[in-house]
Amino acid sequence: MEEKSLEVLTPGPNESAIDARRCTDPETDIERDLAEVLADVMCVERVSVDSHFFDDLGANSLVMAHFCARVRKRADLPSASMKDIYRNPTIRSLATGLADTVPAPVESSVPASTEAVSPVGTVRYALCGTLQFLLFLGYSFLAGLVADLGYAWVSEGSDVIDIYLRSFVFGGAGFVGLCTFPIAAKWLLVGRWKSREFPVWGLTYLCFWTVKVLIHANPMIFFVGNPLYVLYLRALGARIGKGVTILSRNVPVCPDLLTIGAGTVIRKDSFFLCYRAHAGRIQTGRVTLGRDVFIGEKTVLDIDTSMGDGAQLGHTSTLYSGQAVPGGQRWHGSPAQLTQHDYLGIGPASCGTLRRAGFGLVTVLQLLFLYVPLTVGGAYMLVTLVPALHNRLGPGTMGFTSTDLYIDALILSLVLFFGFVVVGLAVLFTVPRLLNLAVKPDKVYPLYGFHYSAHRAIGRMTNIKFFKWLFGDSSYIVHYLRGLGYDLSRVEQTGSNFGTEVQHETPYLCSVGSGTMVADGLSIVNAEFSSTSFRVSRASIGPYNFLGNNIAYPSGARTGENCLLATKVMVPLDGEVREGVGLLGSPCFEIPRSVERDSRFDHLRSGHELRRSLAAKNRYNLRSMVFFLLVRWLHFFVLTILGLANAELYDSYGHVLIAVFLVFSLGFTAVYFVLVERGIAAFRALRPQLCSIYDPYFWWHERLWKVPDTYLNVFNGTPFKNVIWRMLGVRIGSRVFDDGCYLTERTLTTIGNDCTLNAGSKIQCHSQEDGTFKSDRSTIAPGCTLGVGAHVHYGVTMGDGAVLAPDSFLMKGEEVPQHARWGGNPATEMRDAPYRPEALTRKE
Repeated sequence: MEEKSLEVLTPGPNESAIDARRCTDPETDIERDLAEVLADVMCVERVSVDSHFFDDLGANSLVMAHFCARVRKRADLPSASMKDIYRNPTIRSLATGLADTVPAPVESSVPASTEAVSPVGTVRYALCGTLQFLLFLGYSFLAGLVADLGYAWVSEGSDVIDIYLRSFVFGGAGFVGLCTFPIAAKWLLVGRWKSREFPVWGLTYLCFWTVKVLIHANPMIFFVGNPLYVLYLRALGARIGKGVTILSRNVPVCPDLLTIGAGTVIRKDSFFLCYRAHAGRIQTGRVTLGRDVFIGEKTVLDIDTSMGDGAQLGHTSTLYSGQAVPGGQRWHGSPAQLTQHDYLGIGPASCGTLRRAGFGLVTVLQLLFLYVPLTVGGAYMLVTLVPALHNRLGPGTMGFTSTDLYIDALILSLVLFFGFVVVGLAVLFTVPRLLNLAVKPDKVYPLYGFHYSAHRAIGRMTNIKFFKWLFGDSSYIVHYLRGLGYDLSRVEQTGSNFGTEVQHETPYLCSVGSGTMVADGLSIVNAEFSSTSFRVSRASIGPYNFLGNNIAYPSGARTGENCLLATKVMVPLDGEVREGVGLLGSPCFEIPRSVERDSRFDHLRSGHELRRSLAAKNRYNLRSMVFFLLVRWLHFFVLTILGLANAELYDSYGHVLIAVFLVFSLGFTAVYFVLVERGIAAFRALRPQLCSIYDPYFWWHERLWKVPDTYLNVFNGTPFKNVIWRMLGVRIGSRVFDDGCYLTERTLTTIGNDCTLNAGSKIQCHSQEDGTFKSDRSTIAPGCTLGVGAHVHYGVTMGDGAVLAPDSFLMKGEEVPQHARWGGNPATEMRDAPYRPEALTRKE
């Protein structure tokens, strides 16, 4: 890390204030050595061994992370972690707490679970990318051919009824084909998955990637939470018992290795992929769940994990490879450990096979007779009903260079895009409220009935990402969420009350206290599920809280007023109500609510300064919203031009034109939004910052977060993802395998050669704590591995070949030695012998 970054983010305390205090001298060698290290980190002459790190010395977590890193580099001192710091907040107590610890060598004493990455050749890397592109091209060509034949037949309909019937036949056949093609491809290309290991960018990996992409693109993903989805996984080879409810949209890519017993419930945002990427290789392994198992929200099940009958895994928890939960036990945490809390707090209801089959049948009939015909033949029906549209938009009515083409595209795009915005808001503020009348709070309903359908419809409509993206990170998100149904008490506007990513089960039972601020990634879990029933209940976040990133907040949470909930914290459901403290980790433990260094901008959060700054921020955010609406409309306008041009040239080129449209649209989308993002930054790199949220720099930085980037997911697992990262300003090395990592500040991130980044991982080079914004560089050295769902904070350095375990939280300022294995939430060095997955016995 650059010294300048450290100075910006960790300015020294008031040294005179420290000297004025009574200074207690060290009594032991370890106290003296620890005090010397801390004084050097804080740039002071000396520190008292009885002074509190945070309350007396004014240190913050970033300062103490650097202190821990310095201590770990001393061979004569025991290793210290941030958890040790919070539990022992003075030099004297820390020395006592570490007294029985064996000193750690400078380098990690435990090697990573595999040898160092064996770099693949550039030729094989490029060849894999070329073949992936050709496969996508071939799939687009096949889709264009089928669409060409089908739409040509549908267009021959003589009237609306005839077009509807043809759309029903073609659409139904096409839907069945889209659903069965990935299943057939999986069995033909792979057969039955077994526990094995193979390198990325090879032929076996190409087959793996092809099957993964087809499975993710399957429309059956929209049936998550429906018995039909379980049938789909069984068709892919999963062994799933009766009465299983799966609510997570993260599809297991190696379903043959998945076993789920009858009556099991898997909540949303859970990962049970049956594979992982490690040190440049794909490892597949089993995930075995017994009968009546409960898996909570935002959990990760690594390969070679199992849970016995009746076992439970709480929210924000992880099972590491090799962990097994005995039957009947309840575990939580990252890595998971035994707990007494019962996470299944809802009783059963009558929900038999007939009810499940009927729900699935009604879904299919609704799909085939309503949604599919309208999607396939809706445009043709409209043209038939309004002949003037055919005369205006039909093939051969205008030339490609005709101004009429661009005028029609302009009018059509404006009507569709801004019509969606206006009508969408009107629908979101009315229809879900009507449906909510049917679902009473705290009442148990059976699954797969009318009430369940109403609940799912409310969740789908009110969790549309577009409007939260539009209004988030501004004062206007408060009005939007209140319109949806949130109870926001007497709001104290900060201009950043909520980020752009907040989700819920139902908005009508979400309460957020006055003065509370929420970063991105909040999931309010205000519905409970068993394998046969569900219930909605109120989830209340207290006043004057601050919630970090990626938090699942359940009903019944034991947090009250003035709490700091750190990033990825496991919100407690038992014990006393926590107030006036911070909570960190999984399972959570108490930390200081705030420290002096983090309150330097508090004078801007009240009185005249707040009113002046908030008004200026509101004006800036309003301009940002208008700007990004125009950015997204312009993108839609260009695609509309291409679509109308396709219709114009359709008779001449047919399916080839459809394939070209699909490929060009993807490429144009990527380049367009890359240019938008780099243009906002004036093609310059970001620099480490420490400022108030009322600093104009922060408002400008928020604009970078609003640039749409969901298109990145299409390129996961391909060399093209690295090309796009470079275009966005990431300092990224060669042959990096990115299976779905997300980078918040691209130009502050450095990733070395041959790194392995797993699905759901994230490198976040910033933090917003109350009214303070901080950002700094993070460096991932060559050969590192980030596990599934791992989260890396700002100011972090990972040495060559280091491994961060799944679902771990690597805190700000941490320095991971080369070839070390770290894991947990918060992450620390894993000193136990690494588990050897079954996949390692089947190498290729």
